[in-house]
Amino acid sequence: MNKDKIMDRAAGAVLGALIGDALGLGPHWYYDLDRMRADYGPWIDGYTDPKPGRYHAGLKAGDLSQTGLITAELLRSIVEKPVYDEGDFTSILDEKFLRKMDGTAYSGPGGYTNQSIRELYQARVVQGRPWGKTGDYADTTEGAERAVAIAARYAMSPSEGAQVIAKNIRLTQIDPFVTALSAAYCVIVSALIRGEPFDATLSAKLYSMVESGELPFTHAVLVDKKGAYAHAPKAASVSLPYPDGLLFPSHIWTAAKDPNVAIEPAWKVSLIYGMPCSIICVLPAAYYLAARFQDDFEQAVLHALNGGGQNMSRAMLTGALVGAQVGLSRIPKRFIDGLSNSDEIVDLAKGLVV
Repeated sequence: MNKDKIMDRAAGAVLGALIGDALGLGPHWYYDLDRMRADYGPWIDGYTDPKPGRYHAGLKAGDLSQTGLITAELLRSIVEKPVYDEGDFTSILDEKFLRKMDGTAYSGPGGYTNQSIRELYQARVVQGRPWGKTGDYADTTEGAERAVAIAARYAMSPSEGAQVIAKNIRLTQIDPFVTALSAAYCVIVSALIRGEPFDATLSAKLYSMVESGELPFTHAVLVDKKGAYAHAPKAASVSLPYPDGLLFPSHIWTAAKDPNVAIEPAWKVSLIYGMPCSIICVLPAAYYLAARFQDDFEQAVLHALNGGGQNMSRAMLTGALVGAQVGLSRIPKRFIDGLSNSDEIVDLAKGLVV
C-alpha cells in the first residue's frame, strides 16, 4: 500500500468532516427550506455567518461548532500521544468543555450543545458518574462524527480500530443500535482510507471480516448450525452487535448509480430519508451523497448542506466519506483556507498516519 496515499486519504477524511461541520454553522437546523433560501439565497456555496438569534449566533463563517471543536481536540490528542488515550481525551472534555457549561443548550464552547453532550454534562458534572458510565440514549450521529479521527488513525488496524471506536462512542451513546450504526460508519471510513472502493462489493468485504472475527461485531446472527457463536463474543466494552450496519451502504451505492432511481436535485435526499437529527435520517443520506458524488467533494458537501434540517451532521458525515475517497489533496483549497485554524488542523491531520 502507498503510505503517501493513505496519509492523504486519512487527512482528507478528517478535514472533510470538519469542513462539513463548519459549512453547517450558519444555516444549521432550518426545517423551513423557504426560510433558509430567504436568509441565504437559492444555493449556499460556502461558509456563512449564523443569523442573529439562530443556534450558533455570535460565531463567524468558517468556525467550528461544538461537535467540530471536540473532534479537533480528539484529533490533537491522538496525534500528540500518538494513539488514542481515553484518559487524555476525557480530561480534555472535562477541562475544556464540561466545566464551561451549565447544562443548557446554549452554554459552552461552539455555540449550541447537542443532546448527547447535555446528557454527558448531567452524568459527569451533576451526578458525578465516572467515565465509562456516562453514556446515554441519544439517537444522534455525534459519536460517529467525532470518531472519524479515530477511524483515520487506526485505518490500517481495522480490528483494533473498531474496538477503540466503539469505546469512544460509548462515552456518550450506549444504545446498541446507535452504537452499531455509528461504529459501522467509522469502519467504512477506515476502509475507504485503506483504498477500498465505495461500490457494490464493499459491504460484502466488510461483512466477511465480521465472519472471520477480524471486526468485533458479535451478535447472534453469526451462529453455526448448532446454534453456537461462530466466534466467541468479546467483552461487552469493545464488542458490537448488529453487523447489518455494514451492509446497507452498498445497497445505497447501487441505488445512487441506478439511472432508474432519480433524486433530483440531489439535496432532496434530505426529504427522502428525513431532515431530523436521528441517525436513521442522517446516515443513509450521507451514504447516498458520498456514492452520488464520490469523486467530487464540493458537490457532495454542498448538496448535504442545502438539504436543510440537520445539515451540519449530514455535511460532516458526507465530507468524511468523500474526503476519505479523494484525499486532502483534492479537497478544494477554498474550503481549507476558509476554515478557522486551518493551518494547525491540516498539520495535525497529516500526522495521523505514522
